[in-house]
Amino acid sequence: MSKSANEIVSLARNQGRMTALEYFEELFEDFIELHGDRQFADDNAIVGGIAKLEGMAVTVIGIQKGRDLNENLRVNFGQPHPEGYRKALRLMKQAEKFKRPIITFINTAGAFSGLGAEERGQGEAIARNLYEMSGLRVPILSIIIGEGGSGGALALAMGNKVWMLEHTMYAILSPEGFASILWKDGSRSAEAAELMKITAPELLKMGVIDKIIPENSETCATLKKEIIRELQSLATLSEEELVTQRYERFRKF
Repeated sequence: MSKSANEIVSLARNQGRMTALEYFEELFEDFIELHGDRQFADDNAIVGGIAKLEGMAVTVIGIQKGRDLNENLRVNFGQPHPEGYRKALRLMKQAEKFKRPIITFINTAGAFSGLGAEERGQGEAIARNLYEMSGLRVPILSIIIGEGGSGGALALAMGNKVWMLEHTMYAILSPEGFASILWKDGSRSAEAAELMKITAPELLKMGVIDKIIPENSETCATLKKEIIRELQSLATLSEEELVTQRYERFRKF
């Protein structure tokens, strides 16, 4: 039985979902975490580094949520500051230098909108990521593993291919925010979720995403196999073709 959009929202936000770091551990070997944006600080909401996938060096970057209150406080509930996005960009530019494919794992309600984040250039950091990612000359694969909220998610989702796990969401804002703007009533979020076209099947039909990964006992094995297959396919494209394909993918919207 298919699930309603509101049920998908609840599943996407479930605290029991695998985190980015757990996916790194399950899918890759020899992960080495790298820290800091070399400008201000290290943002725990974004994690990333170098790993191996079947012997191939890759750069992996993810937005990290916590399993409990203490973990969520440490990672700011998966809401990155600008230094997190700048760290991600630093790692992506490093990947381009050493010709490593980039794989991003996205799970955020959105970028942090606090005063300090705005003072340090949150909007510029997100826009810079979009601009720089559009021209990176290595393959980029972006995977929604929970919530994909607004520009905070898009800042890591400028991929040649964008995938979603089966019970995840990808939206311009939260259903609560949508309902508050449209009806001035955030309690109508369930109704809003049905209107917003935020589930994986809806987004696949519209061409916003390229693949849905089923969520079951074999999810990690399936995801690893599909990542390997996709990177092999993208490896057949020249640097110019990678950039053109990514550009045309997003320009069609």
